[in-house]
Amino acid sequence: MNAVTARVAAGSEAHKTVFCRQFIDTYQDYDPETLPWPELSEAELARLRGVPFWQEVYHTERRAGAIVDSFTEQVSDPVVREAVALQGFEERRHANLIRVMIERYGIDAHEQPIEAFPADLETAFIDFGFGECLDAFLGFGAFKTARESKFLPEGMFEIFDVLMFEETRHIVFFINYMAWRERRRGLGAARRAIKSTRFYGRAGRRLLGMVRRGQETNDGQDFSVTQASMFLDGFSFRGFVEDCYRENARRMSAFDPGLMQPRLLPAMADLALKGLSVWERARPHLRQAPAAADGGVAGRPSGG
Repeated sequence: MNAVTARVAAGSEAHKTVFCRQFIDTYQDYDPETLPWPELSEAELARLRGVPFWQEVYHTERRAGAIVDSFTEQVSDPVVREAVALQGFEERRHANLIRVMIERYGIDAHEQPIEAFPADLETAFIDFGFGECLDAFLGFGAFKTARESKFLPEGMFEIFDVLMFEETRHIVFFINYMAWRERRRGLGAARRAIKSTRFYGRAGRRLLGMVRRGQETNDGQDFSVTQASMFLDGFSFRGFVEDCYRENARRMSAFDPGLMQPRLLPAMADLALKGLSVWERARPHLRQAPAAADGGVAGRPSGG
């Protein structure tokens, strides 16, 4: 990583130069075809093939590359355009990585036609960016759980760690692009927060739609209870939120703190964790209250 830079004013030329140059300078060169893909046992192949979302993931990555490529042509600023063009290349490479995995391991997924984009390509790009922020924040926790459960060999997780690093890098670029864009348009903090919340809501609805489509693809028949239990043994909502929160902080710490980073999702996770802590402390007392009401003074038998 580059040396730490001082925080620059969002929307300034200096800010634009810093977040674009750091994105370009941290590019990693690799070819998905020549990555060290591990050999999988029959049980590991069954687990990999049984994940019900590869069709959706492959289509989403292909669509992402097409959206970013199309938007690039409309970016007038040459510095920003260079960075957005690089992101388009990397999104297409993500799709290629998924394709290589599908073909290598015989996964039942294929190319689907990419739907037409709206005329307002910048809004499509922004929609995609907020979706990537949400997907990655939740994905950080899920990735940690899958890795710790040894769902697949470590070599597979090392390959996908490269992709996770790039997703984190894309998010940092996007958040700074949005801050630069909105400040140049004169939007204050309150309006920016409302706008972000609206786009995150749209991203959440799309994510739920993807999950439903993944479940409908095979009706859950291939992803057996035994496979799911590798994730769900000892699972707790609190633990998952903690993993998302901590993994997000860990991965973001690799980037220059002089750049802006997502705040809304970590803040919501932090609030949820604090609420759960309050609930867990209050729950024993809430359970005792009915008993005390039944028996008079708590701990003392009733009677005349």
